[in-house]
Amino acid sequence: MSSFRRRFLPPVALAAGVTLVFGMIPATAAQAVGPDGPALAKQLVNKVTANGVNRHLIALQRFADTNGGTRAASTEGHKKSAEYIATKLEAAGYDVTRQEFPFTYNQTLAEKLTAGGATVPIIAMTYTKSTPVGGVTAPLAVVPADGDATPGCEATDFGVLTGKIALIKRGGCTFALKQQNAAAAGAIGAIVYNNTDGDVNGTLGSADAAKIPTGGITAAAGASLFAQDGKPVTLEIRAIQEDRTTYNVIAETKTGRKDNVVMLGSHLDSVPAGPGINDNGSGSATLLETALQLGSTPKVNNAVRFGFWSAEEFGLIGSTYYVDQLSFDEQLNIALYLNFDMIGSPNAGYFAYDGDNSDGVGAGPGPYGSAQIEKLFVDYLAAARGVQLEGTDFTGRSDYGEFIAVGIPAGGLDTGAEVLKTPAQATKWGGTAGIAFDPCYHQACDNLGNVDRVALDRNADGVAWALGVYATSTESVNGVQPNGKSAKAAKAQQRASQRNFSAHAVAGDPDAAAS
Repeated sequence: MSSFRRRFLPPVALAAGVTLVFGMIPATAAQAVGPDGPALAKQLVNKVTANGVNRHLIALQRFADTNGGTRAASTEGHKKSAEYIATKLEAAGYDVTRQEFPFTYNQTLAEKLTAGGATVPIIAMTYTKSTPVGGVTAPLAVVPADGDATPGCEATDFGVLTGKIALIKRGGCTFALKQQNAAAAGAIGAIVYNNTDGDVNGTLGSADAAKIPTGGITAAAGASLFAQDGKPVTLEIRAIQEDRTTYNVIAETKTGRKDNVVMLGSHLDSVPAGPGINDNGSGSATLLETALQLGSTPKVNNAVRFGFWSAEEFGLIGSTYYVDQLSFDEQLNIALYLNFDMIGSPNAGYFAYDGDNSDGVGAGPGPYGSAQIEKLFVDYLAAARGVQLEGTDFTGRSDYGEFIAVGIPAGGLDTGAEVLKTPAQATKWGGTAGIAFDPCYHQACDNLGNVDRVALDRNADGVAWALGVYATSTESVNGVQPNGKSAKAAKAQQRASQRNFSAHAVAGDPDAAAS
C-alpha cells in the first residue's frame, strides 16, 4: 500500500431518469437473479482456500529471497513474480497482456534525524531530494498548527525560513505541497509529523514535485521536537532515483460480455526494503488463486478482468497508467473495480472502502455504485463469517484512485497498515491494541511470518463472493440487467408489483394509497 495522496474528481452520478427506470428492480435483485449468481459465488468461496493462496505467497517469498530480498518494481524479484502470475493465467487459458510503462525508481540510502543529542526515528519520503552525505545541520522551525485544519498547505503558514528545517503537521493537503511551501519560504529541509498514531510512510508523488529533503515522523516524535524550536538539528535523507521500466499483468476471461466488465486489482510490487508478503502479496496471491479457480471460460454474464499492478509503491503509477491509456468508451466498459491491498495484516482489522461516506470523513463518497459495493462486503462478511467491518476512507492510498477519479464505482477490503489498533477494535476483532495493524509495514520483516491466515481466509471468501455475484449481475451497481433477464420477465415483475400495490390499496393500506 502506497502512502500516496491525491484529490479526486467529483463522483459521477447516474442521471435521475436512468435511476427511475432501474429503480423498478430492487437493489438486492442482482444477488438473486438466475441460478448461476449465488451458485457461482458459493462455488468460488468453497474453491478459494487459504492453503491455495498461501502456496502463491510461498512462491513470492522465494522470488524475494533469491533476488536481493525485494520484489520492488523493475527488480528481478518483481519480474519473477509477474511472470509466475502471467504464465499460470496463460496456462489456464486467460487472455493475458503485459503492459509496460516507464517510471522513476526510488530507493532510500539514509534516513536519520538528530535533535538535542537524541536520535529521532524518521522515514524518508519517496522521491525526496537528498542531503549531502552526513546530512545538514540547521535551526528547527516549528510551523504553527493550532486550530489550523490545513497546516502547511498555504504559503502564509510559513514565515521566513531561510536556511532552516521546517517541522510541519500532517493533514489537509499532500506532503508534496507542504514541502514545496516550506522550500518557497527558504527552508532547506522538511519534517512532517503525524496527526494520528503510527509512522508516516509518505511519498511526494513524483521526482518533479520534490524540492527539499523530506521525511516523516510519529506524532509523539513531533511533539518532542517542539522544545527544539530554533535549536540546531541534523537531518540526513538520501535516496537514489533513476528512470526504469516495469509492467502490469492484465488477464481477462474469454466468456462474458465485454461492455460490462467486472475488474479486480491488486498491486504486485513491494517496497525496496522488503519482500512485501502482506503488502501486497496477500492481495495478489488471493486474486491469482481466485482467477485460477474461476477459470478462463466460466458461465458468467459479465467478463472478469484481473489487474496485477506494478509501481504502486512509487505513487500508484501502474494502475494510473492503465486507466489513462483507456479511451472513454473503454473506461465505460468497466462496470466496477474491486481493490484488494493488504488483506492479511498480522494484527488484522477488517475494513471496507466507505463507498457511501457514512463515516463522514476525508474524501467523501465514491462514484455511484460504490455504496452498493460496500454493502455487499459488509453484509456478506457479517452473515457468512461473523465479522463486523468498519469503513475506511477513499484516501487515495491504493490503486482504486484513478478508477474513481474517472467515475468508475469501486470498493474493496483491507486489514490495515501502519495505524494503531484501538482498544475498541481489539475487543471487536481480537489482536493487540496500541500497536499497528501491520508492525512490519514497508519493512524487511514483511515476510511469510507477517500474515494472519485467518484474516486472509476470511477476506479471500469476500473476494470470491463479490466476484461470483458481480460476474453474474452488476444490476445493483449500475442498473445493467444480466443477459438472461428478458424484457418480458422485467414486465412480468412490474405487473406483479402493481398487483401487490392494488391489493394493499383495496385492503385500505393508507401508505399504498398515498404513494
